[in-house]
Amino acid sequence: MRREIVVIGASAGGVEALKSLFATIPEHFDASVFVVLHTSPDSPGILGDILARAGPLPAVTVRTSEPIRPATVYVAAPDHHLIIEPGVVRATKGPKENRFRPAVDPLFRSAAQTYGGRVVGVVLTGALDDGTAGLWAVKHLGGIAIVQNPADAYASSMPRSAMQHVAVDHCAPLSEIGPLLVRLTQQAADHQEVIEMPEHIPIEVQIAKAKTALDVGVMELGDPSNYACPECHGVLLKMKEGNYIRFRCHTGHAYSPISLMAEINEAVEDAMWNAIRSIEESVLLMQQLANHAQTAHDAAIATHLSESVARARKQADLIREAMLEHIENHGATAEV
Repeated sequence: MRREIVVIGASAGGVEALKSLFATIPEHFDASVFVVLHTSPDSPGILGDILARAGPLPAVTVRTSEPIRPATVYVAAPDHHLIIEPGVVRATKGPKENRFRPAVDPLFRSAAQTYGGRVVGVVLTGALDDGTAGLWAVKHLGGIAIVQNPADAYASSMPRSAMQHVAVDHCAPLSEIGPLLVRLTQQAADHQEVIEMPEHIPIEVQIAKAKTALDVGVMELGDPSNYACPECHGVLLKMKEGNYIRFRCHTGHAYSPISLMAEINEAVEDAMWNAIRSIEESVLLMQQLANHAQTAHDAAIATHLSESVARARKQADLIREAMLEHIENHGATAEV
């Protein structure tokens, strides 16, 4: 049994990291490579072209489904998860995970479910912690876990989180990962006893395939938490893999603790901006009414409105000050 499936996840700084990595992988590389890079839904989807120019391997952007071929790179299309099945890789529109579609975890998880010990998982540069749960699944089901050395990464959070929660096999600088993959895919996978599939993995893979989460058993994944899903406001279920805690709602959205915190922080910031906007709109209206009252020689009303304007501006300033402090703290959580 040969290690023939390589799955790679990256986020911030990922384009340059992936270009450097594929420049070191030779044309005779005898494995199939699957890549998820966090992108916006309206991204032009040119990562495949970029990677094809970076090295000798052909790259395909998966928009529906593709047969799996050796020495080929398969790239997730914008706003689609990349899911591996026996002999086939598919693009799906399952719920977002860790605030992204494509997300790293669904790719890694589906590869581990399908190919077990024949998988090599690689977490590269990126903020927050997508990829940790997926790399845990790769390792748990007999695969090899690799992370880019956090000190070598443009953004260290993703590889550092993976190292904290997964017993990784290799932590290497980017320049060494390509040659390492060549060696690993030339070796036979270690003979292991049959590993029991964790119950949550098939359920989560089905959710990533856009199956109805309730129908495939999402409520079996954990106990209700105290938190609501920021995306759909359903109750989040609390899940645990080793010492790693995650959350998933009944419609399928999934969050790590750090991605959940980031999403909540963004919602708080949006609420503060909306509060400032509403107050400033009321200031404009009250100022206009005060000017009209002044013109109409209604001094009492004009004075009352002018005082209200001053109080409202003070309130807006207080909210703006609190919001700027919140943004500063929010920025600090991106590299937790």
